[in-house]
Amino acid sequence: MAFQLSRHAITISRRALSTSLVKSQSAKAPALNQEQVDSYYPKIGNRDIVGFGFNGNPNYQDRPEFPAPAVRWAPNTEEIQALRQKEAGDWSKLSMEEKKALYRASFRHTYAEMKAPTGEWKSILAGTLLGCAVAGWFMVWLKAYVYPSLPVSITDEWKEDMLEKAIKQQQNPVEGVASKWDYESNRWKN
Repeated sequence: MAFQLSRHAITISRRALSTSLVKSQSAKAPALNQEQVDSYYPKIGNRDIVGFGFNGNPNYQDRPEFPAPAVRWAPNTEEIQALRQKEAGDWSKLSMEEKKALYRASFRHTYAEMKAPTGEWKSILAGTLLGCAVAGWFMVWLKAYVYPSLPVSITDEWKEDMLEKAIKQQQNPVEGVASKWDYESNRWKN
């Protein structure tokens, strides 16, 4: 059993490596037919399609879990084309500003910028508190103008008067209220 599992694990890992771009030595931009070019390029403009992307469509998405967007971020300009020609040579000849410009031409954000807090929680909290406040004021308005007033029978005085009346009438003398009242001493039985 363990041998079969290890054999399958080796087979799966070989299969995964054999289909990777690095293993196949064909790490090139995907070839597009004319119909795809006519469909995609009006949407993406003068930008290069450099890979498969997140879902196979040529669009740009900054996603930390999938760091290879299908399309470069910035359109191709003369400055960027000159930097790409220089990039094809020795990278040690590129200045730090040129490397950053090349990075920003391909990607909109760095990982630190993607993972930085946006402050969106503030608007969500404000909306939630506003919703609670509106609901609270709506309940107050309903209680004041829509709901009828409470009946008199809900007050403590009414309940005491009804209990006194039930004792005077000796209601349910076997197991009820009258059975717990001592009529000779006019007080509750212990």
